[in-house]
Amino acid sequence: MRSRSPSSVDSLGPSVSPRPVPAPAPCGVPAFPPLRVRGGGGHRMWRAAWRRRRAMAAGLALTAAVLAVSGFGGGGSRGGDGGTGAEAAGAAASTAGAARERASPPVRLVSAPVRIADAETVRLLRPGDRVDVIASAGSGTDARVLARSARVAQVPQTSAGSPTESGALVVLSVPRATAATLAGAGASAGLAVILC
Repeated sequence: MRSRSPSSVDSLGPSVSPRPVPAPAPCGVPAFPPLRVRGGGGHRMWRAAWRRRRAMAAGLALTAAVLAVSGFGGGGSRGGDGGTGAEAAGAAASTAGAARERASPPVRLVSAPVRIADAETVRLLRPGDRVDVIASAGSGTDARVLARSARVAQVPQTSAGSPTESGALVVLSVPRATAATLAGAGASAGLAVILC
């Protein structure tokens, strides 16, 4: 038989690979305290939260101002005067008046039809006007104020042939308690209005 050369053996048979290199011995990781960065993300997070609070406060203040100006937030009034919170706050020139308005609870207003003795005075009224309602039982008695700064809600039109001796009707926006007082006084006394 013929002898084979080493180069022919390698090409014909399986190749023998060199021995694998062993892995290095494991080395331990030294113990160290946790890494803390000063002035990093904590300050930025606090600043972002502070900005969010300031934006929320500004938004609430703006909403309160819009509701106060528009009168949509509810009808508040001082005592029994019949005014809404937005109108009273807009008319208040002093800080003390505005503080009193914020402190008073909201009062629900009702529409009260009132018959005024002088029909010609009622013709001067327009919706939105403010009036004081006064009652007098007779010429020798003292007049008393039943409602202060009541808002005129409506002035119903009278027909041309209607008698003016019985007076004229006007609808006022007043608190419920004041409406009851006006209804009771209107039955027994003549009522008059003073434009505010």
